[in-house]
Amino acid sequence: MATDYYKVLGVERDATTEQIKKAFRRIARETHPDANPDDPEAAARFRSAAEAYEVLSDPDRRARYDRGDTIDLTDLFGGIGGLDDLLRSVFGNTGGFGRGAARQARGRDVLVRTTVTLEEAAFGTDATVEYSARTTCPECIGTGSAPGAGTRTCGDCGGTGQVRTSRRSAFGSMMSVTTCATCHGAGTVVTEPCPRCEGAGAVAHDLTVNVDVPAGISTGTRLRLSGRGESPGRGGVPGDLFVEVTVADDERFERRDANLIHHTRLGIAEATLGTRVAVPLLGGGTTELDVPPGTQPGTVLVIHGEGMTILGRRARGDLLVVVDVVIPTDLSPEQEEALVKWAEVRGERIDRRAEI
Repeated sequence: MATDYYKVLGVERDATTEQIKKAFRRIARETHPDANPDDPEAAARFRSAAEAYEVLSDPDRRARYDRGDTIDLTDLFGGIGGLDDLLRSVFGNTGGFGRGAARQARGRDVLVRTTVTLEEAAFGTDATVEYSARTTCPECIGTGSAPGAGTRTCGDCGGTGQVRTSRRSAFGSMMSVTTCATCHGAGTVVTEPCPRCEGAGAVAHDLTVNVDVPAGISTGTRLRLSGRGESPGRGGVPGDLFVEVTVADDERFERRDANLIHHTRLGIAEATLGTRVAVPLLGGGTTELDVPPGTQPGTVLVIHGEGMTILGRRARGDLLVVVDVVIPTDLSPEQEEALVKWAEVRGERIDRRAEI
């Protein structure tokens, strides 16, 4: 199932913008990584709440989300300003947290791709994806220090993880803040490096994760798993894992948004006199469909509710059955004679000179 942003923030679906903002302020104060340096799950909870707030606080995004549209928030945590701008809009310039402007190092996002069948895309499925990424070193638990060894405060940044530089310009004195190159933002330096990760606090691993693919998903949609990306090492938070989904082709159906198209072939007599055909269903099996007499080539017959699930809703699109009338090219003498008699009765003119 797709993430329920209202549930993440603990508000009702008719909540006001102020109620949504208040709920996010409370959760952000409780789960922000600066306030929970020893809780690796806090960052994921914080990022989930930030994502929910980013969607529900914007009227246009909220309306699209309520309709079941896919909202792309790829740049929320990785773009320029991104999360800092969001926090300033809620807490003001102080950020609402002790270290305020300090920004933790963040691991690299990881993108993997997976393919699902049309049926899995219609009804949802669990997909297993494999990828490689740096994760917290199990030997030192991310500290970068050898067993029994400790750390000391970084002398270059004084433990803040950042270096402030002042320079004069034509516009006056300007202050810039950069991540400390010595401790890489951790605020401390390792006295004796961990032998496994060599002091980095992270090592490469082959990982496997199960992904909940929601019903109604389309090719190109990216699912985000917060905190399942790459670890930056000491003193940082993991990036995200993005799973890009491709929906495989199905020889029985052509997809048009939430509708499916299926072609059925009929002979001249069947289309003229009417018949009943078996139409395959996406979930398995077939259904009988009555084709009325006099059906013309290209006629579309509709089977309601047998198409794709609409993303974020329980409703389904329709199955559109297109009638293709097949003109025979390999008549036996008996069939040809019968067709000539049928043409004579109908008053149709046959010109044998047209034969090739």
